[in-house]
Amino acid sequence: MVTKKSDWKQAQGEGVLITGCSSGIGRATAVRLARQGFTVFATVRKEVDADDLRRLHEPNLIPICPLDLTKLDQIPSVVETVHGELERQGQPGLYALINNAGGGSVAPIELLDLDKFRIELQARVVGSVALVQAFLPLLRQAHGRLIWIVTPATIPTPYVTSIHACDFAVNCIARTLELEVKDVPNIMIRCGGIKTPAGLHTMTDVETCLQDAPRDRAAPYDRALRAWRQDMAAFDAKRTEVEAVAEIILKALCVPKPKRRYAIGHMAGSAAVLESLPQPLADWILRKRF
Repeated sequence: MVTKKSDWKQAQGEGVLITGCSSGIGRATAVRLARQGFTVFATVRKEVDADDLRRLHEPNLIPICPLDLTKLDQIPSVVETVHGELERQGQPGLYALINNAGGGSVAPIELLDLDKFRIELQARVVGSVALVQAFLPLLRQAHGRLIWIVTPATIPTPYVTSIHACDFAVNCIARTLELEVKDVPNIMIRCGGIKTPAGLHTMTDVETCLQDAPRDRAAPYDRALRAWRQDMAAFDAKRTEVEAVAEIILKALCVPKPKRRYAIGHMAGSAAVLESLPQPLADWILRKRF
């Protein structure tokens, strides 16, 4: 049954917290939801980014700074701020938590910068779980929804382990929460190629990886990485605008019965087909491809 837009929830100040709002999907979604009538708590790590959001003069957009998900001691203050504002507005809890923050870089596993990889795991996995633990009581009060922004990461993709390993974990966490937490829907927005600042750094990341690694360690990957970079140049040209993701998120918040998975972005559908195949067959296809 197709839900008509006229049947969508009309936002009346319900609170939504979004992580990673300095740019890309987070920023676009924060602006879109604020203009729709949600009270949006847009978290960023740096005050300069909070100031940038304030300059938009969106009355429903409330920058929250700092929230660095590698620093779990910052979370209680964020919860207190959000709870206080929701009480002031007379809102019964938090309507949605949107886990979006993250980055990652390009490198073969052998050449991964482990310090950067550890930070990404802490932010995307540990930090996100800490946020869920902190905000679930408020989500329950509002009969709210929990949204995860992920890649279709249940298939392996070479050279982007720092991104997709986190997404493997997040896919598992979201699906497990769906089994454990019956009263808060867990929704994955599974993104293919999206035109974000991080996504468009591929060329630079490849060069940095090859230049910074010891020559004898980088040499086995040189030809393959440069060929992959050329493939990614064509991929980048077809990336989907972040505003399209924001529209999908809006739908997931407003329809009476949201799907548990939405696919958006260049090649997202193809990835979904590939991951539906038996694992040995999918691995065989990927070996042929790469």
